[in-house]
Amino acid sequence: MAVLTVSACSSGEEKKNVQQADVVIYGGTSAAVTAAVEVVRSGKTVLIVSPDKHLGGLSSGGLGYTDTGNKSVIGGLAREFYQRIYNHYDSPEAWQWQKKEEYGNKGQGTKAMDGAERTMWIFEPHVAEKVFEDFVGENKIEVLRDEWLDREKGVVMKDGRIESITTLSGKTFSAKMFIDATYEGDLMAAAGVSYHVGREANSVYGETWNGVQPEVFQHGHHFKKNISPYVVEGDPSSGLLAYVSDEPIAEKGAGDNKIQAYCFRMCLSANPDNRIPFAKPAGYDSPKYELLARVYRAGWDETFQKYDPIPNKKTDTNNHGPFSTDFIGQNYDYPDASYERRKEIIKEHELYQKGLMYFLANDPSVPADVHQEMQRWGLPKDEFKDNGGWPHQIYVREARRMVGEEVMTEGHTLGSIPVKNSVGMGSYSLDAHNAQRYIKADGYVQNEGDIGVHPKQPYSISYQSLIPKKAECQNLLVPVCMSSSHIAFGSIRMEPVFMILGQSAAAAAVLSIDEGVAVQDLPYERLEAQLKKGKQRLVYEP
Repeated sequence: MAVLTVSACSSGEEKKNVQQADVVIYGGTSAAVTAAVEVVRSGKTVLIVSPDKHLGGLSSGGLGYTDTGNKSVIGGLAREFYQRIYNHYDSPEAWQWQKKEEYGNKGQGTKAMDGAERTMWIFEPHVAEKVFEDFVGENKIEVLRDEWLDREKGVVMKDGRIESITTLSGKTFSAKMFIDATYEGDLMAAAGVSYHVGREANSVYGETWNGVQPEVFQHGHHFKKNISPYVVEGDPSSGLLAYVSDEPIAEKGAGDNKIQAYCFRMCLSANPDNRIPFAKPAGYDSPKYELLARVYRAGWDETFQKYDPIPNKKTDTNNHGPFSTDFIGQNYDYPDASYERRKEIIKEHELYQKGLMYFLANDPSVPADVHQEMQRWGLPKDEFKDNGGWPHQIYVREARRMVGEEVMTEGHTLGSIPVKNSVGMGSYSLDAHNAQRYIKADGYVQNEGDIGVHPKQPYSISYQSLIPKKAECQNLLVPVCMSSSHIAFGSIRMEPVFMILGQSAAAAAVLSIDEGVAVQDLPYERLEAQLKKGKQRLVYEP
């Protein structure tokens, strides 16, 4: 679908190839794929320039227990994705390690498999990746993988528009419209678009649940009993245990540069025929997990509560409890970090989490029943085969967030502020994981940042939250690192919503080309009609 042209370098150097398309999408996430499909189905050319080798982001990276919220507001290509998942599991051949009737039908807020609507919301990672690859193959979308934007000098701007982008390999891509569909917002940032990292103070947007939230525990991922953070319990002079900060807690509602914790959404298996036992990772140091040992000694017994079942005797394993897979406080520099530093952070998270699993399965300080049960589990042999069963995508729950034409806030998601120009809907709780682990005034350890506020009903997401301010860039749309406060993003940041917004961003890009206007000047009536044609759901109808 792309057009290959040749252009001369302005300096008179040797000529180089520049690939052109109507729309260039940077990123390999679920939003990138739905955006590309929308462009092609609208009759325009598209290129996906992806730093990732595997398509689908978290949707194919371990998050198979979908955060659906209210599934009735999931339409368009997002719903088509889950219908394709259903079609896969409707076949007996899909059930290699268990029979379909043995799986059960448990989902997150909905049935896993809905025969009436032919949708399935729970799935294995490799099945999701195949669906994304099918989308790409059927629509003849060209994907350039392992292509990393040159963030320092790879974005050429002219008259308020992105003219071209160049990757570190030296490839250059030009387009009429660009979409940044990454979790990090690298193209957006390199284009000079305003963004925010961290938690805004509540005073910035008149919110309640943004900013620092000490002693607020809405998911239970906190220390419920007094646990000493010191090497020698109760003795500050002995030093701190690993992964505890000595930074004083700020006042309630204050802003900071902290972001909610990342983890890998591990796919695990207790099937002895499809299991790789947990190995001791490089640099493993059991004292780093002493805080968890103390939690166990205090009587905690919820180890396996977030081993959510997905087909074929596997799990989507998420963080649960005061000391779990979330690597709290270790990701603050990730959003703006260099590629090299990000790789270090990702590796640190991997080693921490692999060490945690090895600790649970082998350390004598772990209760015997947990110890024995954990030894039944391991990584699946048939997932992430090129990475030893380990997910290829870290869960970037939040990185940069654009400050665009309009900022979605707590008020929009909770219904106190009306939303105009809807391009899709969200419905999940305002869900933030812990951002720090600190020492309370009484000398005991505690986590902070765990928020889970439920909207009364689904809410619309504004088109203006997908586009930069016109003075900054006129041909860029940002459906993932979109314009939102930290706490509103806690709800918007779900994979079905990213697919929805990817499709809507692409529809706006195509119409802006047809109209010959900046994305900020696109008449919403044109976009609304196109989105309805694409079966997007824009307004909640109970």
